[in-house]
Amino acid sequence: MGDWSLQSPSSPVDSEKFSPWPEFPGRKEGSTMAVSKSSADSQKASTTIRRATQADAEASGKICFDAFGTLNARHGFPTDFPGPEAPIGLLTWMFSHPSFFCVVAERGGKIIGSNCLDERTPIAGVGPVTVDPGVQNGRVGRQLMDAVIARSAERNVAGIRLVQTAFHNRSLALYAKLGFAIREPLACLEGPPLQKILPGYQVRPATPEDVATCNDLCRRIHGHERGGELADGIAQGIAVVAERGGVIKAYGSGVGFFHHAVGEETSDLIALISAAEEFAGPGFLVPMRNSELLRWCLGNGLRVRQMMTLMTMGLYNEPAGAYLPSVLY
Repeated sequence: MGDWSLQSPSSPVDSEKFSPWPEFPGRKEGSTMAVSKSSADSQKASTTIRRATQADAEASGKICFDAFGTLNARHGFPTDFPGPEAPIGLLTWMFSHPSFFCVVAERGGKIIGSNCLDERTPIAGVGPVTVDPGVQNGRVGRQLMDAVIARSAERNVAGIRLVQTAFHNRSLALYAKLGFAIREPLACLEGPPLQKILPGYQVRPATPEDVATCNDLCRRIHGHERGGELADGIAQGIAVVAERGGVIKAYGSGVGFFHHAVGEETSDLIALISAAEEFAGPGFLVPMRNSELLRWCLGNGLRVRQMMTLMTMGLYNEPAGAYLPSVLY
């Protein structure tokens, strides 16, 4: 089992650049959650779900690489990662970030899966949830999901969201049974960056002084802010804003698979995408109901890599403007 599905571009990728996130200082490690038990699989061994530590990242990253590789091969899609180094680096960052709650599943002292909950904003994002291909379809994925849902309930978060790989029917069924609702079909667009500035717009790096304005824009579009993600993007030097007449009309924590963007109108997002120097990761996610944006992307040489599904539990407002979700939501 693997979700979300992180697709790598068709050309070779420097694994150190695959994740746009830098390493963060480690947090205190070692807390253990309640033990979950399952009679699934022939081993009849109990599965323990505990808090992940940075030391778990290598084993978990290798499982992530194998899980997505196995899943994609089964469905005729190219491999997700150029090598295990990319998911190891990704999970090292997530497991050590103070605003991520990450868990691993163990059986017989061996890690067999992992999952993460992004707690940087009022809405929590789930993923990647991955399970060792050798023990899949034995309820481990459900136990990993139960752990992050329980964590969200403990913290009284307003909502939980995730992005599901559209061709993975089993994960769609699992998330629906857990209470997630389908909200938006997404297309992952890939291709060379356009690197154009549209007339009337100025696109520049975001600064800490922009956060309040961007948060206000996000609240008007979504009903909540995503300031934690934006702050990380600013610290990394990848967050951007698009201004028209000196007023911020759109912003992005970056432009790519791992980043979200919000605009007052579709034309404002187009200005942001047009000016991007790169599309981080395998591309960026476009809500397919925004026909204007999807047609523009296809008309400018970008192509659909794969389709995905935005699913939510709890608070959800129909967006009041244009947006690009991240692979978390």
